[in-house]
Amino acid sequence: MNKTKIVAAISGIGLLMLSLFLMSSDILDAPNVSGTSSDIADFYAFEGDNPDNTVFVATLQSNLVPGAVTENASFDEDVLVEFNIDNTGDFQEDLVIQAIKRGDTIHFFGPIAPNETGLSSVIMTTAEHHFVRISTTEESFVTNENGMSFFAGPRRDPYYFDINRFNDIASGAAAPDGFFPPEEANDFFESINTLAIVIEVPNSMLGNAPTHILESEGDINGLPPAYNVWVSTKRKE
Repeated sequence: MNKTKIVAAISGIGLLMLSLFLMSSDILDAPNVSGTSSDIADFYAFEGDNPDNTVFVATLQSNLVPGAVTENASFDEDVLVEFNIDNTGDFQEDLVIQAIKRGDTIHFFGPIAPNETGLSSVIMTTAEHHFVRISTTEESFVTNENGMSFFAGPRRDPYYFDINRFNDIASGAAAPDGFFPPEEANDFFESINTLAIVIEVPNSMLGNAPTHILESEGDINGLPPAYNVWVSTKRKE
């Protein structure tokens, strides 16, 4: 088996509760990650159109200006994007889905139990393997195989935030009114693009989600079992 050693530059974390939408924002990164090809903008996880499926979305290299900047943006062959799934409740990855660029294609491996956990990874070339051609601003490509779906390419940044109003609130200029309602807000990301990697996977491939218990209150009232999930980028040594 070919093994490529990858070392982490973790730049985005999120959680997923079954049947719930989750979004984790990571717009402001540490200096050693911000603005690089390993920079994660956001992580999303939500129920698919098929309620037995889960969709994972990682966006990278946000704040791409439409036009030449977006057209010239590209995934990095030295950066592994790893979707991590904890299905036992110990906050360590039990399964991973790995995505890495080769030429004009993104290759996907998994879900599979990783050989290593934590900050280092080995590309799991023995895992179930799929690939999708990288979409462009002119053409979109989707791969559908074995109940899974895959996409990679530029998209409008889906994150929504009125950053100007936030700055007014932070400085005290907006008190006590707070944020505007959506119809009056100014979405900073409305004209911003990003690179997106999207995977839809049957929940049957993710194992049984663990239950979560609050020591002071016992079982969480009425909440479904929940996977702990996060995304990381890891750069080749």
